[in-house]
Amino acid sequence: MSKKGKVAIVTGAARGIGRACAQYLAEEGANVALLDVEDDAGQKSAEDIAALEGAGQTAYFHCDVGYKDQVDRVFASVLEKFGKVDILVNNAGIMRRAEFLDLSEQDFDDVIRTNLKSVFLLGQIAAKHMVERGEGGAIVNMSSTSVVMTMPTLSPYAASKGGISSLTRAMSLSLAPLGIRVNAVGPGTIVTELNRNSLLADAATRDRILSRTPIGRLGTGEDVASVVAFLASDAAGYVTGQTVYIDGGRAGLNYTMPVKS
Repeated sequence: MSKKGKVAIVTGAARGIGRACAQYLAEEGANVALLDVEDDAGQKSAEDIAALEGAGQTAYFHCDVGYKDQVDRVFASVLEKFGKVDILVNNAGIMRRAEFLDLSEQDFDDVIRTNLKSVFLLGQIAAKHMVERGEGGAIVNMSSTSVVMTMPTLSPYAASKGGISSLTRAMSLSLAPLGIRVNAVGPGTIVTELNRNSLLADAATRDRILSRTPIGRLGTGEDVASVVAFLASDAAGYVTGQTVYIDGGRAGLNYTMPVKS
């Protein structure tokens, strides 16, 4: 699964799952462009990853991936820096919590633009570049277990992630004859900085999550990144159009599990 000589773009790469994906790919030898809007965190992540032994080159680019003008500009900058793009990881995403009756149009639009429209914008420009090069490529989109189960306060998030899984299937059918594979991953509850300081700060909430997780632990960024790296590799050369759920078994559970003290 070596990525030596490959160039990857990872969006939402300043923190959390995106950073983990960028690091995993770089440690496999890829040169990685980290895209985000959090400039300080993004730049630091790029520098920290590049300093790891054996890691490929990295560069940070400011980009709000829900806007075509920014996507076009930054993609050109990535090509100027690295010369090509072989792998795209569409990870950028936001969440706005509200009961359905209280949800604002602006919040709905923001989530759909950032989470779903960005997959179309980056996916299209990357795929056109891959077709022009004629050497194929791999795209991995970040979906969620919210596609198959969700909560009443996550309407736009669930809609965006369901859209991503559907768009992944459509993209894969269109691009397969052109040598480009498109898959998605659907993480469950992953221990990120954001979750650690909010969702997982409360012991009762943590236990409730674990009671719905048969494998008996929370997920890590590396759990997600390793699957992303596999799907982006030649080892997954016969896999396309799939959404792989990385959730410790939660999606298939219709009861609760005892929580280990």
